[in-house]
Amino acid sequence: MTLNSTISTGSTGRTALSADADADAEAAEHGLPVRLAVLAMVGTTVYDGGLMDRAMSRTLVEQGVAAGSARFEGMLRYARERSGISRMTVFAELFDDPQAAASANKRFELNCDELIADGGVRAVPGAEDAIGWLRDAGIKVCLATGFGRHTQNMVLESLGWMGLADLSLCPADAGRGRPFPDMVLTAVLALDIDDVRKVAVVGDSASDIHSGLRAGASVAAGVLTGSHSEAALRGAGATDVVPSIKDFPALLERRAARL
Repeated sequence: MTLNSTISTGSTGRTALSADADADAEAAEHGLPVRLAVLAMVGTTVYDGGLMDRAMSRTLVEQGVAAGSARFEGMLRYARERSGISRMTVFAELFDDPQAAASANKRFELNCDELIADGGVRAVPGAEDAIGWLRDAGIKVCLATGFGRHTQNMVLESLGWMGLADLSLCPADAGRGRPFPDMVLTAVLALDIDDVRKVAVVGDSASDIHSGLRAGASVAAGVLTGSHSEAALRGAGATDVVPSIKDFPALLERRAARL
């Protein structure tokens, strides 16, 4: 598998070499040590209005788990706690039978697609401006998710975000999803970042923080617009916690000022 065979990239209209040179110059001009920001989607840059919960509930019922039963509530709670982690991994943990897990994952993606098509996803306030600020500052942006490629593209298309970031990744693009470092490191390679310490990872779950730290990112920042509390994010090792993605540019500026 080559990187270009699966990964969705934004279009800049410039050659890779000239774009890299411009990005270096812009980042240096802003005094920012970060060259790449890997941003989580649902809960960090995107609100789903409970859509993913509804898709999970539908899927469990379709797999024969009685709605409202102790098993159903336990599975739903577990899926919420495992926010940010590949849904295929979660289903493999919920169902002992690999075929049942694969079937559940397929049904979940179909349910997500149907619910997304009906509307309901929206940008976290300030997310698009924050992404624009990062790119204007010479920082490349990757949008990363624990969902499948088709679901990710449905979300991006529904928001009009195709091409907003330099790159978008799902677990299948990288080999493994969070909490492993694969998606972060795949972004580093795909976007020609020369040092993992020039990477910032931002997310709303402990698994986002774990993936950033395991990849060697200098910034693994949590936001409070999604799954996990500040205590949980700091317990996972977050270097910083901010209220929202809209506060991330100011965080980078504060960190740069301390250098």
